[in-house]
Amino acid sequence: MAEHVHPARALWWLFEPVHALTYFAPEGRAAYEAVGLRGYWRGYFGGRAAPLGPVDAAPVAAAFFNFAPSMVERALPDIWRRASPEAALQARLAGARATLGRVLEAVKPDLVDRSADLLERAVDGLDCGGRVLAAANAALPRPEDRLGRLWQATTVLREHRGDGHVAALVSEGLDGCEALVLRCALDTRREVLQPHRGWTDGQWDAAAARLAERGWLHGDGTISAEGRARHRALEAVTDLAAARVWDGFHRAELDELAAALRPIATVCRAELPQANPIGLPAAG
Repeated sequence: MAEHVHPARALWWLFEPVHALTYFAPEGRAAYEAVGLRGYWRGYFGGRAAPLGPVDAAPVAAAFFNFAPSMVERALPDIWRRASPEAALQARLAGARATLGRVLEAVKPDLVDRSADLLERAVDGLDCGGRVLAAANAALPRPEDRLGRLWQATTVLREHRGDGHVAALVSEGLDGCEALVLRCALDTRREVLQPHRGWTDGQWDAAAARLAERGWLHGDGTISAEGRARHRALEAVTDLAAARVWDGFHRAELDELAAALRPIATVCRAELPQANPIGLPAAG
């Protein structure tokens, strides 16, 4: 029997690739470099943190959650001396437009328009209480062009879901490194996640030891039955926290959104690496 997928998760699988593509596309990196944010991580932290304003490292490390604070501190606040948050926001939107313009060239424009319309309707109904990244992105001016509208809406919704996921992890007493170690014990390679999040070998191994003490991992680092059960519970809470986004939609409207987004998501997902730190399932 096929495993049931929560509707909120099924929709996330469709809109996340639209947002995430810009982290990997050459157009996104070029746009950041054009405003002075040279190097992948300067662009990443500059673009993703820019809605918060010219903040220091501490609130960004807290909001992003699973990055090692030392990694965030290498980027912030130095990046604001290279490019203002306003310039970073302009660059990230320019990069998103250029990327999606290339990738979605063969997708019917009416599918992009309808996806943007429905996603913006979801954004209009968001409760961002307790969700700092979602609130900061939702407060930005809404683009008027179809590609900008699509990307901005997916960005708000993915940060909204991500904020809820962080809350679920915190409620289980997990820290950022422990969350990554647990994920790697499930289905992701350590060499994919650890370098992308900046944790040292000592920090990683200590997190694994703490999870083993809780009974979530075996002594050899493999996941236990308890760890699998707790992970399923965490994902269920994340889905529940994201479900209210769609309460104002009829089932037919959700089906319409999924149908419009699917060809968009397919071409975007094909541009992403199969092994990625985002948590998306493999393409196919």
